[in-house]
Amino acid sequence: MDLLRSLPLGLFLEQPTTWLHRLDPRIKLGWLLTFLLAPILATPFWRLLLVGLLLLLTLSAKIPLRVWRQQLGWLTFFCVLIFVLTTLLPDGLNASHQPRLPANELEFSQQTTLPPATAASQPWNPLTWTKAPEKPIQAPAIALPQPTDYRYVLLKVGSLTVTRRSLDLAIRVSTLLFTLLYSTNLFLLTTAPEAVTAAIESWMSPLRRFKVPVTEIALTLTLSLRFIPLVLEEFQNLVRSVSTRSINWKKLGLRRTLQIWLLVAERLLDNLLLRAEQIASAMTVRGFTTPNQHHVPWHQFRLGVLDWLAIAAMIIFWGIRIFWSSGL
Repeated sequence: MDLLRSLPLGLFLEQPTTWLHRLDPRIKLGWLLTFLLAPILATPFWRLLLVGLLLLLTLSAKIPLRVWRQQLGWLTFFCVLIFVLTTLLPDGLNASHQPRLPANELEFSQQTTLPPATAASQPWNPLTWTKAPEKPIQAPAIALPQPTDYRYVLLKVGSLTVTRRSLDLAIRVSTLLFTLLYSTNLFLLTTAPEAVTAAIESWMSPLRRFKVPVTEIALTLTLSLRFIPLVLEEFQNLVRSVSTRSINWKKLGLRRTLQIWLLVAERLLDNLLLRAEQIASAMTVRGFTTPNQHHVPWHQFRLGVLDWLAIAAMIIFWGIRIFWSSGL
């Protein structure tokens, strides 16, 4: 299945087996939720620290360079591009919004008295010896030196301006995107699909008290993960069957091209329904009635020394996050 192997994200690395593979999938799922929730209301320094921690985990696990390059290539380029664009674009502080209508329109429309005229607007009366007061002479403005080295504009080259707000916003957006995507990808890279569903079922087991079908949900998720490679394989076979016929698309025109691809889509749907029926028949032959009666535990979870160290590190991580790195 070349199409499945060519996907840059979401692949499971079977070999080599790293220490991340040996971790309990429930602990890895907890760390994934930690990386997804930790950037909320965090400082830019903490967000950069999360990115460094993810890279450190990748290096310590000794993931092969070919896999690392494939996983991080386009993601790093995309995050750097967002960082540069957000830094150079206006930060939005210069845009001022003024309402078109007054705050209390009814009270403003019922106002009958005119505001008193100022002394400067009264004309000079020749019968009296009074005249409009003269404007006071203002002293020339003197540019005072800044008491500190604080500067809001960090860099200005021609029409390009980098301010503190634009730099802070660029760090927040780029690191948030990198953390959300790469933490999920690292979890899927070191965890088998069956282990993922087993971990989700274990975390959702307290919901059984509220009559939530946890086992059915886990079974549906497992079958969905197993069905994705079949979908990609069927799609790849149909694309290859069309390409081997050497169709001249320019002579067909738009209408006939759409008709051909509609036939391909219809054939793909028929094949997928046939595969689903085969899976259902295989489960029926094996006497499968309900997930509760035929529950097969794929993994027997046992916490080892490495798992307890990961739990302790998670507790220390959240302690530092709550008491030190809040962005409020």
